[in-house]
Amino acid sequence: MKPEPINKELVKFLQILGVDTRFVSIVGAHIFINNQRFSRFSNKRQETFIRKFPNYSINRSKIFQKICTRASRVLANVLKPGEKIFIYNNDKCSKFILDVIMEPYTRKYGIKLFYGNSIEDVQEFDINTIALPLTLDNEVQSILGNILNGEKIEVFSSKNKYDTENNVNLIYPLMNIPGSWIGSWLEKLDYEYKYTINDSYAVDLMEFFEGFIPDVRENMLKSALYVVNECVYDE
Repeated sequence: MKPEPINKELVKFLQILGVDTRFVSIVGAHIFINNQRFSRFSNKRQETFIRKFPNYSINRSKIFQKICTRASRVLANVLKPGEKIFIYNNDKCSKFILDVIMEPYTRKYGIKLFYGNSIEDVQEFDINTIALPLTLDNEVQSILGNILNGEKIEVFSSKNKYDTENNVNLIYPLMNIPGSWIGSWLEKLDYEYKYTINDSYAVDLMEFFEGFIPDVRENMLKSALYVVNECVYDE
């Protein structure tokens, strides 16, 4: 599916108001503030905007702003100006999360978002990059699973950056974001989206560690990346 047309009148009006639209997400009839300070979307500007576009809702969420900050650290290093990005439509929740986080980059970098259900859709639109919804929890759960099963430690997002069979790049905008952040954000929205984390021993162990070690997920990922990179260097 081709990208939905952006309401150019709305974007232009926000810019006239002094809002930096590179730091807000416009999805459907909803506007999400990605960075309160950089967007300059004050309450006074919001009142003026609502008078012009009364059917739109404005969402201000601190947890969502934290999510966007972490996602930006990944996206700044993997996106190219004007690039076509494909998002799978198969999972309603994951598609929504990726859509909201990446929408501002259509203005920051001029990227174009495409949607579909299969790799055939990627090839039809001649797209060379796919965004996947892998989270920090997914990464750490996999690492713990390797350790508990006595297997070689691997970091999925580091190992799988390119699909040679289909000739596409793979990016992971959520790889630095805890699933609990996403769950907390979605719970406060009036949407029918349910975000869950797989129930496994690795998840239970991670939650146990969290009670004693600050930022345990982030530290485990850093350690795993260090081990993986050292092994590659030694080889």
